Amino acid sequence: MAEDKHAPGASNAYSGSDDPRIYFAAERTFLAWIRTGLGLMGVGFAVSRFGLFLREMRASEVHAVVHSTGVSEYSGVALVAVGVVVNVTAVAQHIRTVRELREGNWIPGRVSTNAIVLALLLAMVGIAMGAYLLYLR
Repeated sequence: MAEDKHAPGASNAYSGSDDPRIYFAAERTFLAWIRTGLGLMGVGFAVSRFGLFLREMRASEVHAVVHSTGVSEYSGVALVAVGVVVNVTAVAQHIRTVRELREGNWIPGRVSTNAIVLALLLAMVGIAMGAYLLYLR
């Protein structure tokens, strides 16, 4: 009689190779990270270009050339860079997860350190943006 891997007392190691839904879930997670990275890059581009828009508006008001775009250009480029890092990390994480599933040493319930790091980084960016907006007031 074959041993049931999902029976109580069975080994903690789980082989995902026998259930394609596990791979589909890994694929959905990977695509969600890619969408997050692309979203960050899009927002970063918009923030950077918004600084250019403000610079042009200011120049038309004072009829002079304004050379500085302020913080928006740097913060926009930083957000684009974070988006790139998120996408590269997502690829590495997806490859690792699929390899673990294939080899049967994937551990369920593992905390996503990538998600925690990104959430904390974006929280710090939000706090910095709030402080900057209060400073401009």
